[in-house]
Amino acid sequence: MTHIRVRIGVLALALVAGLAAPATATAAPPATASAPTVEELRLDGDVPQEILRRSGFGSAGPAFARGLGRADSYREARRIVAREGSALWRRAVDRVQGRGPARGDLSRDDDRPLYWARLGMTRELRTWEPAFGLTGRQRAALLGELERASRGQSDIRLPHDRHDRHGKGGKGGKGGKGMKRVLLTGFDPFTLDRDIRISNPSGAAALALDGTVIDTPDGPARVETAVFPVRWRDFSDGAVERALRPHLPRVDLFTTVSQGRVGRFDVERTNGAWRGGFPDNENVSRTETVPVADPASQPQWTTTTLPYEAIAAADTGRFPVYDNTSVTEIPAGGTEPVVRPDGPTPGSTARAGGGGDYLSNEIAYRATLLRDRLGLDATLPGGHVHTPVLQFGAGNTGPATGAVTDPAFVRNRLDIVAQVRAIVAVAVSASVPDRSDRSDRPGVPDRS
Repeated sequence: MTHIRVRIGVLALALVAGLAAPATATAAPPATASAPTVEELRLDGDVPQEILRRSGFGSAGPAFARGLGRADSYREARRIVAREGSALWRRAVDRVQGRGPARGDLSRDDDRPLYWARLGMTRELRTWEPAFGLTGRQRAALLGELERASRGQSDIRLPHDRHDRHGKGGKGGKGGKGMKRVLLTGFDPFTLDRDIRISNPSGAAALALDGTVIDTPDGPARVETAVFPVRWRDFSDGAVERALRPHLPRVDLFTTVSQGRVGRFDVERTNGAWRGGFPDNENVSRTETVPVADPASQPQWTTTTLPYEAIAAADTGRFPVYDNTSVTEIPAGGTEPVVRPDGPTPGSTARAGGGGDYLSNEIAYRATLLRDRLGLDATLPGGHVHTPVLQFGAGNTGPATGAVTDPAFVRNRLDIVAQVRAIVAVAVSASVPDRSDRSDRPGVPDRS
């Protein structure tokens, strides 16, 4: 995500659906359907409909609605939501990875069909009024289930054995070296009011790499992925910690990935505990300290444990890769923000990490703070990588007159995804020790 230092005010309206019904001594009454969110309302535009039609994903929302219509209980509805959410994720992964028919002329590497199809499904669920009735709490639980399943967060299948290439207990390691386990996350498209055609190469990378095995000089590495929303409220509700906590004790390396600057990759050295206020996909702003559990022990800064020097030095693709050490801080005893090219000074207050003050910085901060609170900071390589901005070809300048795709756009996305894969391979080879004693080890209690 772009390096954002702009401070803007809180917008007037935030549409938040699915709130829990207040506790009472009697059963909660059925809740009426909620209005679509700002994000879901964009679905009716010409561009989202074209993307859905040209990818074959236009049927996902209507088919989901028909399935919901057959549910005769909350329990059955939850089963349908979990099944169909997971099926959407697998369908998107399969399309990007070349399995099954493309069902449209949109290039297979495109991450946008998943994004817009998911919004079609969440809108159907948000506005659904079943005969058996739903409480607000039940609707919120169904929406949460759909979000997690359709983002791959419920589908992370790490190998049970270090020689298992497929996560099913089989043998397949090469050269006698154990299978490394890598967890990678991406993001939805964002800044859609600026250009609704936008794709996010971090989400495309997550779809392209999910369940794949990367052969590295240090042996094979199995990659599992998930994507996250560009919404402040999900992060405040603990979506990152909930998704990553069960898996960090079992992986050998993790990296969060997002779109950053034009023409370059960045390995972000330092992450800051500050939200700078840029609007999210619901047009909501937040300017505040990143809210986490146990704020009394919350640090202002967290640091990458990825092998940044090796990644920056390696030939991983056509875009240059930088070890980015810059931050913005309020120095100890000061009152005004100062840019520090070489990282924070002792006792300073964060105003932007290397990756800025938006949700890309926040996922990096939360993931590395979780690593540290789990006691893994000395043994688990992890941090954040920013990709180049994904650009359309020359002359394809805007949603009013431009096409939703073009050859340069596809080539740029494919090149970025390939370079993410190469960066992961370098990171594994440069940093991962033999962690075979961590196989299936339960998570360590933490305070996040």
